[in-house]
Amino acid sequence: MLPPYQFCRYEVEGPLLTLTLQRPEVLNALHPAAHAELADAFDRFNQDPSLRVAIITGSGDRAFCVGTDLKALAHTGDHRKPTTGFAGITHRFDLWKPLIAAVNGLCLGGGMEILAACDLAVAADHARFGLPEPRVGLAALGGGLLQRLPRQVGMKHAMELVLTAQPVDAARALEMGIINRVVPASAVLASARALAAQLLECAPLALQASKQVMLQSLREADLNATLHEDYPMAARMLASQDAVEGPRAFAEKRTPRWAGQ
Repeated sequence: MLPPYQFCRYEVEGPLLTLTLQRPEVLNALHPAAHAELADAFDRFNQDPSLRVAIITGSGDRAFCVGTDLKALAHTGDHRKPTTGFAGITHRFDLWKPLIAAVNGLCLGGGMEILAACDLAVAADHARFGLPEPRVGLAALGGGLLQRLPRQVGMKHAMELVLTAQPVDAARALEMGIINRVVPASAVLASARALAAQLLECAPLALQASKQVMLQSLREADLNATLHEDYPMAARMLASQDAVEGPRAFAEKRTPRWAGQ
């Protein structure tokens, strides 16, 4: 039974979850109740062994997410977010299943926080990306973006985005490495699903192990130390049925049947 969410839509199709921010009237800006729902949704995704990949997108064709709902904040003064951070994802460091952002429009402030917490991103050609916080006397604190962005796109690109507070279009975002692909607006979700299909051809534990090794190794400055780190998902992968199934299927010239265990 699917959860009765009000501010996001939770759609399951086989091993794929599509999670849609459902506040188009405020450009999918988020308030505490929306954060709580998304935190619960990501908990469900993380804990459900039948789900292997998730796409997160926004409803409507105007915005992916423009960050915090400032009108709601001004009315209530309520800044609360779950322990797992903005949209229930930015402070979540134990989710090794792949996340794909399907950026269907404006991606500003907290929307950029969500994007940076995803592993892959497809964007509509009319999407725009920006961090306007310094223009209102603030900084993009609290969601990890200022820490993630230099690691993901390099220091100079990160400094340009953060210090100018100027938005960039999808083509420039692609150049900077913020996103992986730019497609027509009508094709953004289909493109994200096609990317998800490629991931779903791979062994799920292999993807989770790969993600853990890449992200966890960023904590160490010394490359040699990263080679001797403990990566639990890698150990789980190597001991799995799928580690036997993959080579066997290759030798037998057939499509592997992944069990995820």
